[in-house]
Amino acid sequence: MPERLDTSAMRGRGISSVHTAGRHLLAGLLVLMLGWLTPALAHAQDHVQGIADPAAQQPPAPRIGVITMTPGEDYWARFGHNAILVEDATSGERISYNYGYFDFEQPGFMRRFMRGQMLYQLVALPLEVDLHTYAAEGRGATLQWLDLPAAQAIALADFLKWNALPENADYRYDYFTDNCSTRVRDALDRALDGALARQLRTRSHGLTYRNEALRLGAGLPWMLLGMHAGLGPFADRPLSLWDEAFVPQRLADALQSVELEDGRPLVREQLELLPDRLALERDTAPSLRAHFAIAGGGLALLLGLLLRPRAGRAARLSGTALAAGIWLACGLGGLVLVGLWTLTAHVAAWGNENLLLFNPLCLALLAAIPTLARGRQAPRWLVATAQLVAAAAALALFLRFLPFRIQNNADFIVLLGPIHAVLAWRLTRRDDTHAGNE
Repeated sequence: MPERLDTSAMRGRGISSVHTAGRHLLAGLLVLMLGWLTPALAHAQDHVQGIADPAAQQPPAPRIGVITMTPGEDYWARFGHNAILVEDATSGERISYNYGYFDFEQPGFMRRFMRGQMLYQLVALPLEVDLHTYAAEGRGATLQWLDLPAAQAIALADFLKWNALPENADYRYDYFTDNCSTRVRDALDRALDGALARQLRTRSHGLTYRNEALRLGAGLPWMLLGMHAGLGPFADRPLSLWDEAFVPQRLADALQSVELEDGRPLVREQLELLPDRLALERDTAPSLRAHFAIAGGGLALLLGLLLRPRAGRAARLSGTALAAGIWLACGLGGLVLVGLWTLTAHVAAWGNENLLLFNPLCLALLAAIPTLARGRQAPRWLVATAQLVAAAAALALFLRFLPFRIQNNADFIVLLGPIHAVLAWRLTRRDDTHAGNE
């Protein structure tokens, strides 16, 4: 028997099938939408995190190091040198930022040199290229890797890259206050938000610019004596470790004692890049006082003997030639000191009390050569001039005992003071023995 069709049941099953198919379709659409939205949401989340954390957008931090080169044989290399090394974290490229370049062919170089207005420049070049010259000269090089935080390392690298641009690379060079080493110091201090200055300005070894100049110039006598005579009181004030950093090796030594804010040492590692085959840098400045005193006393005694009233003709001529040489050297030296003080930007040469010893008035005393050679009485104006030169030397000695005078020129006082005194005495006396013979 055929069964009766239950239309109500069929309708229920039809409605249920439709509901099931709708749910499946809705679920599929949700899956598709989620698949499309998930990358977009992830990208939006990364974008929000990037805004909240700027460091996430920064490139990998470079490694920063300081390279210190030992002194070279050329006079401009006697103080040593240094540079900042930046190693790219991605490529491994090493760039040396070197503030020590100058050009002899630069228009007006000698004029700028004499007036203390030299232009130096920062040059960026591959480390291997920069080290090649120092290696060929036999100079050593040491690398100190610094433990700079990432943000500070990136900021320093960006600053150096900007500073090396042609329009920013030149700077006005000063031997003591703005040189290749102080530029390295200042760049590091800028990256450390002044921490370097705060830690180094409060400590001192008691050194001076003069002391360091004589120590490093000792291998070249003309350089040693020239700096010693040409430096004024500015060069004799005590230096902090911050000031001492005008010498590259002093800066390297000071960096070893610097700490970061969390107490970690600034220098992470120290490596030798090149051996020092010259060994020119002395530990201390040479002591000149005894040598100068012996030379001054010996010359004064010799002049007194050669120019004594009863000396023979040969002795008088020899004494006259020696006196003329001394007057010429002192007079010309005095003119140079006057020029350094009044016509140049060499602050370290201003107010130089050695003008009382290297007296330009000595040039006027050259007019006394005939009277000395003949053993005759000098004119009164020459006698007065010689006495004035001797009095100026005595004033230099007096100033050494004043507490507010700091120039260290005792070496030249003991050298030239006795000589000026003897020559003034000789011009004041009359040689009656030979007065009527010639």
